[in-house]
Amino acid sequence: MTGADAPEEPRDAHARLVAERGAVVARLAGLRGDRERFVEASRDSNADDEHDPEGHTIAYERSQVDTHVRLAEQRLAEIDAALERLAAGGYGVCTRCGRPIPPERLAVRPAASTCVSCAV
Repeated sequence: MTGADAPEEPRDAHARLVAERGAVVARLAGLRGDRERFVEASRDSNADDEHDPEGHTIAYERSQVDTHVRLAEQRLAEIDAALERLAAGGYGVCTRCGRPIPPERLAVRPAASTCVSCAV
């Protein structure tokens, strides 16, 4: 196999996953800091921000950040699982049907655990 049909080299996959993991960890740290600032802001204020006509409430903003934190934590878990599959020799193999995951899919979603057919 050559070109787009060739499976990704394990060290290349590892480097991509580690780089993506670093980016997600950094994003998660920032989001957790944002969440802490919203908690502090609501703790230090006795204002009724639920009826503030000036815009979003602190509770709304904190809810948005909480959602982004959960999504980042989920992404981190997906990357860690992909790194485990890579170490065990199962990276690039669909966890449902056992067929190879196309390199194009792995190029777009390096932590993908399923082929396109099984992902649908």
